[in-house]
Amino acid sequence: MSVPVFLSSAARSFILLSPAAGLLCCRLSNPSSVTRRNMSSKNKMDHLERTASNSRQNALYPAQVCGIMNESETVKRLRIAVHPNFSFKAGQWVDFFIPGVEKVGGFSMCSSPGLLQREGVIELAVKYTKHPPAHWIHTACTVGSQVAMRVGGDFFFDPSPSDPSVDLLLVAGGVGINPLYSILMHTSDLQHIKQASGGRDYNIGSAHLCYSAKNDQELLFKSSIIQACREFPDKISCDFHVTQQSTDVDPHLQPFLKRGRITEEELRAHVDPQRTMCLLCGPPPMLEAISKTLTDLGLPKDRILFEKWW
Repeated sequence: MSVPVFLSSAARSFILLSPAAGLLCCRLSNPSSVTRRNMSSKNKMDHLERTASNSRQNALYPAQVCGIMNESETVKRLRIAVHPNFSFKAGQWVDFFIPGVEKVGGFSMCSSPGLLQREGVIELAVKYTKHPPAHWIHTACTVGSQVAMRVGGDFFFDPSPSDPSVDLLLVAGGVGINPLYSILMHTSDLQHIKQASGGRDYNIGSAHLCYSAKNDQELLFKSSIIQACREFPDKISCDFHVTQQSTDVDPHLQPFLKRGRITEEELRAHVDPQRTMCLLCGPPPMLEAISKTLTDLGLPKDRILFEKWW
């Protein structure tokens, strides 16, 4: 049996494993080495080049698009049914192989591992660009489209029940919300597990999200984020920021929304050098400015983690 014909040339070095539940699974013969991603990535490199030094799972899994919705005017959200053996950690991304498209996409999961466990699906939110994978998602992808995915990334939140409590500060800009939303939803899932066990499982601290976008229409996942904040008001909180809002703000967002950029004062209120772990994802200038501010506030560099796609 050969590799499925829809895989692009970038994936033709794979060999086939045994089928499981009617789906094929391919495995790399030479997995990438494990290193942490840094802020010196080059903007114009393709996804596979840019992430060549990141860790990846060996397996490439076929999958099928089972739902498509408009998350905003510029972002489509895909719901994708995956192989039973597919797994990921909150914050990771996938190499995204499309039949007939030579370029390989790279998209962070925006769903939690809990959704995968419950329903056998993952979700991706992809902003429109002319880059072939994103362009295909916005112009050609339909329910039933076949793709293939491989999980990678060293940016994730995956605590064990025995790990000490940590407070998360999540800072997102634009579509950089994707991996941080996955982490926030994973935190919410863990709070549910802790609640159901009477506090015996997981020692979960707080999570605060600072999320900046041009306007409230570009604030993705806002309803679900607010729901999590209201469900666990002592553990999950958020501040939405809009930087170019020219119209009135949605009243539903009013208690959570601020005009202007994320400020040092806001970050200071959520930084404890002994307890806080900050995870950032957004445009490079934003990441660099926020990282410097956090360092100036005394947060050790090894407690400032980031994912950078541009």
